[in-house]
Parts: sequence; C-alpha cells; structure tokens
Amino acid sequence: MLSLLCLGGVLSAVLAAFLLPWRVSGAPFPASVLASGACNAALVWAALQWTPSTRVGALPLWCWLATIGSLTLGGPGSDIVFATTASGALLLLLLIVVGTLPSVLVLRRYARSR
Repeated sequence: MLSLLCLGGVLSAVLAAFLLPWRVSGAPFPASVLASGACNAALVWAALQWTPSTRVGALPLWCWLATIGSLTLGGPGSDIVFATTASGALLLLLLIVVGTLPSVLVLRRYARSR
C-alpha cells in the first residue's frame, strides 16, 4: 500500500510541474501548487495510517521531492520542465515550499501526538 502512496506522490509532482505555468488573463495562477500541497498532506496522512513510523510515513513526501528534483534537471536535448526566468524560479520555489509544508505539519502533529 505504501508503494501506491509513493506512486501518488510521484503523480502529484508530475501534474503540479506540468500545470505550474498555467495562466489566467496573463497572470500566473499556481492552482497546482495548492492542489499538490493538499494532495501531499493527504498522502502522508494515509501513509501514517498504515505505519506507526513517521520516517516511513513520510515516503510519499520523499518521492514527491525526488520527482520535483529530477524534473529540474535537463533531459535529452537539454529539454527542461521548469522555466528558467525569474518568475519560473519563483513559481518553483513556491511549489517546493507549499508542496512540502502541509505534509511536514501533518508529520509534526502525528509525532507530537505519540
């Protein structure tokens, strides 16, 4: 079951990365950032229902971070997923912070309740 939750983390990262440049009336609209943060929190919460260990419960978050990290690297032919402009870097930073913060809060709350 944990492997399926890790797969969910990977899919969340891929969808968030490809929907990150979404614009509404020319302005960036990072709805995928909020959706990814909520999805990651739900995945970590579900993982904590299967295991008492917070380290193992954080596996979906680690898979999400590894996927985002691998998407920042250039692919064949120097293709990149994230924009290399200042606004693209800001959106990537926002994705990393908002994508991880809810999961970290879920993990902290679980660790304190034990």
